Amino acid sequence: MRDLFFVAFLGLFFLTGLRRSFLLVLVYVYIDVVSPQRLSYFLLNSIPISAIAFGLAVLGWLIADDKGEMRISLRQMLIVALLMWCGYTTLHADFPLEAATKWDWVWKALIFAIFLPLTLRTKLRIEALALTLVLCASSIVITGGIKTLLSGGGYGLLNLMVSDNSGLYEGSTISTVAIAIIPLILWLTDHGTIFPRDRRVKIFGWALSFACLLIPIGTETRTGLLCILLLAGMMMLHMKRRLLYGALIAMAAIAAVPFLPSSFTTRMDTIENYQTDESASTRVAVWQWTIEYAREHPLGGGFDAYLGNSFRYEKMQMDGPPGAQTLQRTEVIDRGRAYHSAYFEMLGEQGYPGLMIWALIHLISLGRTEWLRRHYRRSEDPAKAWIAPLALALQQGHLVYLLGALFIGIAYQPFVFMLLALQIGLSTYLARQRSHEEAVPIFTRPTARAATA
Repeated sequence: MRDLFFVAFLGLFFLTGLRRSFLLVLVYVYIDVVSPQRLSYFLLNSIPISAIAFGLAVLGWLIADDKGEMRISLRQMLIVALLMWCGYTTLHADFPLEAATKWDWVWKALIFAIFLPLTLRTKLRIEALALTLVLCASSIVITGGIKTLLSGGGYGLLNLMVSDNSGLYEGSTISTVAIAIIPLILWLTDHGTIFPRDRRVKIFGWALSFACLLIPIGTETRTGLLCILLLAGMMMLHMKRRLLYGALIAMAAIAAVPFLPSSFTTRMDTIENYQTDESASTRVAVWQWTIEYAREHPLGGGFDAYLGNSFRYEKMQMDGPPGAQTLQRTEVIDRGRAYHSAYFEMLGEQGYPGLMIWALIHLISLGRTEWLRRHYRRSEDPAKAWIAPLALALQQGHLVYLLGALFIGIAYQPFVFMLLALQIGLSTYLARQRSHEEAVPIFTRPTARAATA
């Protein structure tokens, strides 16, 4: 029954793309984020729906879209450079078979991130992509939020619709993404036009934001808690009554502590004393190994080069009855541990060249969203009131991702590259708008007062 539902839903989705070619782009976004083929028992597993959707999206763009004002940004060229460098390191990888497996999905994510901004020619398309990304992530977030409320969840125990612990269905990844999209959710409730900005939309937006906050609790991920703290701090910077809202947030957090699962608070205690937790201890050891590896292999070792690591580290643990505990030190030998950090993932796999390209993409994106925010917040044109808040929402979500990426190997996460493409598309769309305005003689331009009349 589930298979028939997905087939019917995707069939209707594809059919709508025959009338509006951009909807085929959104079909691919849905398939790549939600992965309905992983939720299907048989039918969708036997069909390469992802490849079909991408092919139709590109074909629809080639046939139906106006490409007269197409712009290629510096960030798109940098993603092309990253794609080519990843291809080079894959050909010279330490572990060719494993590298080829990872390359099979990484190149698709990078290619789509290069292509996606070319389709974002209008404000409606930009909003539609933002809404689709939020709704696709919410299909996982709402499920996880409900299960957290009912069962409390648990580290590695919260079932997010599939048993495969990869992509957005991995606990730390969905925790980071869930917090990163909260500013985008709030922007859609305030400035979205696809759904009417009424009470129902606002209630759903706030409820969805609450579900996003529940995900780090249900998955019991320390990364998610750090992301919540960072987002709260950034949002307070732009509040008019910071002290009042800060006090209310602090009171709400304190009041929520007694209702949190004991396993959650126990796991969060390991943030301060990381050496008492094996997972945290191995991360530090892997990072140290990666730095040494990069010194000997500055061009990287290709995808999954971590499989060659081997190291010793000391784990500390309190042992004994309460009140008479002693500190026990244990030497642990480990091999083939993943990077647990996007930064070290890039350094180990793509070396210093790949890390610099990747970092430059993110730094330019942050700088560009800040410029857009500052430039358009001074605009008196009501038609542009949505731009600065969207730039701020994308910037805040981006910073949340960069914090989460410090502790998770999500350097090539397709969802994140789609958010990057959204930022690029917003920037190029506004650049076209500014060029049109500059082309109009000053004496024919409407004044701000006339524009609002």
